[in-house]
Amino acid sequence: MAALSASVRLLNWSSGKDAAYSLWLLRREGRPVNALLTTVSSPDGRISMHGVRMALLERQAAAIGLPLHTVSLPENCGMQHYNELMQAALDQYKGHQHRIAVFGDIYLEDLRRYREEQLAKAGFTAEFPLWKMDTSLLAREVIGAGFRAVVVCVNARLLDKSFAGRQYDTGFLNDLPPGIDPCGENGEFHTFVYDGPIFSHPLRVRNGKTVYHSYPREKEQQYDNGFYFTDVLPY
Repeated sequence: MAALSASVRLLNWSSGKDAAYSLWLLRREGRPVNALLTTVSSPDGRISMHGVRMALLERQAAAIGLPLHTVSLPENCGMQHYNELMQAALDQYKGHQHRIAVFGDIYLEDLRRYREEQLAKAGFTAEFPLWKMDTSLLAREVIGAGFRAVVVCVNARLLDKSFAGRQYDTGFLNDLPPGIDPCGENGEFHTFVYDGPIFSHPLRVRNGKTVYHSYPREKEQQYDNGFYFTDVLPY
């Protein structure tokens, strides 16, 4: 039997600031990332929950200099089907002796435990470069490091429409209502990064329309389902 090849490290890439900052930290520490892994909604060809167009995702990956591996999710994808699709994606890396998946999560214990349990089934371990960081300090570190991002999605229950489409900068942080995490760790908002120290060049983008969208949910489910999305467009 042939020997397994060396390690592979995949970054779960949302297109947002936390994933981007995680990549920057790993590169500074000499821990190379081999590929970006992103879930994309198949009906509209956009990044799940961020609403970012595939064209921009591909430009990000090219500017970062990493291969992009996308997982296509059908409409109303249930958790079991989602897990099956992700397992199939991870199974493509069985030829590597050490398999590592990186996430930009900061302090959601249940989510971390879920990720670790699912990864173990595919022979992966998990890394969380931002784990337990103070999000008030982290938010300003991201901005201070030179990352530039636009807020592409906001939770309509927690933030009003005016926050969608704004630059993720100190002005945005200062305007957040009390109780809103400055990194959006509880799903308050999501971002799209278009420039920063991991990019070979900035992406040229502009804001399109901001729209409201709600997702169906079962009566017993408690998650929020109404969001404002700003459509970021390439020049």
